[in-house]
Amino acid sequence: MKFNPFLEKPKKLESTIMSLKSLSPKPYDKNEVDPYTRVRCILMNGTEYEAVWSKHHFNRHYGDNDARRAVALVRRLEQEQQKLIASLKPADENVLQTTIGYEQLAVDLTAILSRRQTDKNIKNALDFALLEDFDHLYRYANLLETDMGEHAERYVGGYTEIMPARPTVAHHRHPFDSIKHHIDNKKASPISKCDVAIITAAEQQTMNYYMNLGAFYKHQKGREIYNEIAMVEEQHVTHYGSLMDPNVTPFEDLLMHEYVECYLYYSMMNDEVDGNIKGIWEMLLEQEIAHLHEAVRLLRTYDKKEWEEVIPDGNFPELLSFKPQKEYIREIIAKTINNTTNRESYANIDKMPDDADFFRYQNKFVKNADKMPSHIVICDHIKKYGEDYRVQDKEHPIKSLRARDEDNTQLARVKKGQEK
Repeated sequence: MKFNPFLEKPKKLESTIMSLKSLSPKPYDKNEVDPYTRVRCILMNGTEYEAVWSKHHFNRHYGDNDARRAVALVRRLEQEQQKLIASLKPADENVLQTTIGYEQLAVDLTAILSRRQTDKNIKNALDFALLEDFDHLYRYANLLETDMGEHAERYVGGYTEIMPARPTVAHHRHPFDSIKHHIDNKKASPISKCDVAIITAAEQQTMNYYMNLGAFYKHQKGREIYNEIAMVEEQHVTHYGSLMDPNVTPFEDLLMHEYVECYLYYSMMNDEVDGNIKGIWEMLLEQEIAHLHEAVRLLRTYDKKEWEEVIPDGNFPELLSFKPQKEYIREIIAKTINNTTNRESYANIDKMPDDADFFRYQNKFVKNADKMPSHIVICDHIKKYGEDYRVQDKEHPIKSLRARDEDNTQLARVKKGQEK
C-alpha cells in the first residue's frame, strides 16, 4: 500500500505541543519486551537526536531570523518527541543492558539496509562496518556475563547471534581512511538517500551514548572498553556521514530530514508488536507530517522550489522491518573478515602497502594489542568461565575464530607472516 506524506493533511504545528507530563509515558518492561521493540525505540531516539542537532546547525549557519524562528519551533517539538521516546526505556535497565540493544540495532539495521541497497558504494560501506558492530556486541555480551552474570541472549532473543567478527583492536584506523565518496541526491534512488540518513543518525546516537554514559560505568575496565569502542563509533559516524550529499541547500536538507522521519515512523508503526508503543509511533507520525509540511513551506519561501524538485516521488520506498539477519551476516564475515579501509576503497589487509596510513595509525594508537580493553574483556571472561560467551546457531565461519579459550588480535590487523 503506497503512502505519500506530502499528500496528507497536516495538523497545525502548535496544536502538537505536548505537556511536560506527557513526555513520561509508560516504559516497556525490560524482561518482557520484544528485543526489536527495544531496537525500534533506540533507532527513533537517535533519529530525533539527529533531527534536533541538524536544526541547531541550521540556527548557527543561516542568518534569516524568520526562518530561524520557524525552525526553532519544529526543533522544540522534536525535542519533545526525543524526550518521550527516551523515556520508554525503563529505569531498571542499566547502561550495559541498554548497550546490548544498541549493538543489536547496529548489527541488524546495517544488514537490513545493505541487503536492499543497489548502490555499490553504500553497500560496501554498510558491509564493512557491519562486522565491526557485530564484534562490539560480542565484547559487550562478555562484559555483561563477567560483571552481572547475565546472558545477552536474554536481551537479543533468538534474533541475533553473538560471536566474534573482525576484532575490535583492528578497527582503529587513520581518519583519512574514513572518508568515502558521497552520493548525489539528484541522481540517487529514494532508498539510497533514506538509508544513508538512517544509518548516520543511528551510529551517531551510539557514538553519543558511549561518549557520555561510558564514563559512568561502575569500574575502570568497563570505562575503558566504552572509551575504545566510542572511538570506533566516531569513525563510523565519519564513514557514513561522508556518504551524504554535501551540496544540498539548508532547506533541501531540512525537507529530507523530515521525510526520513515520516518514513521511519510509518515503518515503525507497521512493524511494531507492542500495542502501547505502536500508538506512540502513530501519534508521532501525525506530528512529523506537520513538520514535513512546514519544511515544504520553507523550501517554497526561501529556495523557490516545490518538494517534487527534491523528492520527485513522495511515495515511501520499501518499509523498514526488523527480522533476523543471521545468514547474511555469516556470509559477509566469510567474504570480508580480513578487510580494512584504504582511503575511499576497501582492501584485504595482506594487500595493503607496508607504509599505509592504517599501519602508521595502529602503531601509534594500539601500541600493545594484548593490553587493549576490547581484548582484556574477553580474557577476563575466559579466566572466570573457562571460555568466552557466545550464542551461535552453528560453527563459526572463520576457522581462526572458532577457539573459545583465546581471543584473536592479529586478524585484519597484521599481515600473514608478520604475526607475533
